[in-house]
This record gives sequence, structure tokens and C-alpha cells, in this order.
Amino acid sequence: MAYLKPPAPMRKLFNPLAMRFGIGGSVTLAVAGRTSGAEQQIPVIPVKHDGARYVVSTRGESEWVRNVRRAGRVELRDRSGAERFAAVEIPVAERAPVIEAYRAKAGRTVDSYWKRLPDPADHPTFRLEPPTAN
Repeated sequence: MAYLKPPAPMRKLFNPLAMRFGIGGSVTLAVAGRTSGAEQQIPVIPVKHDGARYVVSTRGESEWVRNVRRAGRVELRDRSGAERFAAVEIPVAERAPVIEAYRAKAGRTVDSYWKRLPDPADHPTFRLEPPTAN
């Protein structure tokens, strides 16, 4: 699996600002780390498609993707509050229309990622569903 590591300024400056101010429609995705259990926070741009809500990894096989796979649940936070979800990874064959909707919403900001990682298999995509009671 491919991964595009973000440069340090992106991680240290832009990501915190995006999460705080909702730049480009971003919200904060919070997930428990798969080994440490410590909370990881990352800015994401959720997208609605065919009545469902999704998050897409623009950079490929990232740490947050691995953490979501392990945890199976996430929390999305913005200025209005927080929502918990079960996160279900969708098969590669079903990703194209979701990725298309995502790219339309996110705009040119994400075009460079698809130039470097054009295959939908390189962009893990999760459907967000109401959490199940355990």
C-alpha cells in the first residue's frame, strides 16, 4: 500500500489550524491508537454520498487509517460538538463514486494526491455509521 508522508509544516502548522478553524470544510477525526491507545487527531473532510457519510484518506495507508481499522470507531469533532461513529471500510470496487464526491467537495487542494496515487485502492475509504451498542 502506498503512503504520502506529509511534510513537517503540514503536520505541525496546517493540520492544527485546519482542525481548529475548519479550513476547507475539515473537522477533527479522533481515534484511539492501535498500540498505545492514545488518541490521535487528524483533519478530515467528510463527504455525503447516496445518503451516507464517508471519510477518505488522501495520503493512502496512513497511521490514522490503520488506527481506524483496529478501533472500528471514530469521533468527528467540530465547533458545534462531537459525534461518534462506527467506521466501516468500503471495498475498493465501491470507492470510485465516493472518491469522486470527495474530490468535488475538497476541490483542487487534493488533486496532487490523486496525481501521485491515482488508484482508488490507494485511498482507504470508510463509511460512518451510528455506533453499535456493546
